Amino acid sequence: MSVLIRPQEALAKLPQVLLDIARSINDRGGAVYLVGGWVRNHLLGIPSEDFDCEVYGIEMETLFKLLESHGKPNLVGKAFGVITLTLDGIPYDFAFPRTENKVGPGHKGFAVVPDSQLTFAQASARRDFTVNAMGLKVPEMTLVDCHNGLRDLEAGLLRHVSPAFAEDPLRVMRAVQFAARFEFDIAPETQEFCRVLPITELPMERMYGEWRKLLLKAAKPSIGLEWLRKLDLLEHYPELKALQGVQQDPQWHPEGDVWTHNNMVIDQAALLRSVEYGETENLALMFGALCHDFGKPSTTHFDNGRWRSPGHDVAGEAPTRSFLARLTREVALTETVVSLVREHLRPAMLYKARDEIKPGAIRRLALRVDIEKLLRVARADHLGRTTPDALAREFLAGDWLLAQSRHLNVFSQKPKPYLTGKFLLSLGLKPGPAMGELIQESFELQLDGQLPDQAAAELWARLRLQG
Repeated sequence: MSVLIRPQEALAKLPQVLLDIARSINDRGGAVYLVGGWVRNHLLGIPSEDFDCEVYGIEMETLFKLLESHGKPNLVGKAFGVITLTLDGIPYDFAFPRTENKVGPGHKGFAVVPDSQLTFAQASARRDFTVNAMGLKVPEMTLVDCHNGLRDLEAGLLRHVSPAFAEDPLRVMRAVQFAARFEFDIAPETQEFCRVLPITELPMERMYGEWRKLLLKAAKPSIGLEWLRKLDLLEHYPELKALQGVQQDPQWHPEGDVWTHNNMVIDQAALLRSVEYGETENLALMFGALCHDFGKPSTTHFDNGRWRSPGHDVAGEAPTRSFLARLTREVALTETVVSLVREHLRPAMLYKARDEIKPGAIRRLALRVDIEKLLRVARADHLGRTTPDALAREFLAGDWLLAQSRHLNVFSQKPKPYLTGKFLLSLGLKPGPAMGELIQESFELQLDGQLPDQAAAELWARLRLQG
């Protein structure tokens, strides 16, 4: 099936250099198709700079020389038939159609052979989903749809293109994150594939890539989590599976069990993402929200007529570490997320005792966790329920701690000792345990507000050493 795809609108969105390259390829007897994400997103009205092109009918050497007239192309690998070209900060990938045959286990168990003489119908049959198998022929602006992708796109349905879907188990997680990002259903026959593919043979880096897309790109990541459940994939994530059916006190959690609450929290966290924070900080927020109640399954019990989960914040550290260890080796991210899980109850606890709380408690909290990040996770936790204040989007504890931490200048930074080793050296104190003990003693007084500035800390040190 071949149809026109809003040609003038598409032309207006494509970089002129890409159109020029396509015309040059056409002049040499070849053809160029934009494939995958750009085509899908264009049809959905989503902006994209994901320019993946397939080139037909010319040789690799010819294409390389042609691209050299526009910039510095890079041959990613002759065996894979991919040339990249970055212009004005925008990457373009030019790939030749290729055959792939499964010859062994794992993501590397493929024999890949570029073949510029393949037809678009043959090449697209090896793509994952029909909505990703369409091609936009450039510069004609003709949509080539050999597998009814447009029909499935309009129906909001993810359907595998062919039995080749089963050759790469990563497509299971791609189905999950695509379903969440575009709020699509998954075709029943594709669900059956997803239930049996061996995702355990995939390296963590590939799985982590799909989790990142789910957590950073989906407006409602809970849709993806629900698909993990419906596709029987929670067996691979026991920390998430354990949340199902864990009861909560209806006074604080009228929405239901921990699984239900956790899904609401992750969607609230998605509302708090921002391009200003950057990917690392947004990932910390999302994983903090995802893992915040991992301690409840091991601590929840019925006591005196109520469901209680004492110490679930601290108990959440071990399952959070085990969960993240199977996804990533990013130590800094893991430590940040663990600190958020351990401290996620602290804003509410401090607010409840606010009349007795002294500034030192907030300063010490800032030493254990980034308060700015903590407040985002705690806000998502609070709003991810159906209590009246959550439905009214009120988080008084968070507002109070925000104001207090800003006043104390610890909202986005940890307090640092006013007293330094350099100053103590100038007083004649030699390096050693005594110096460290003196700095720590001074720091404790500083945290309690008894040494308000550096001058006060240095005067205290002079008097302390004289005495």
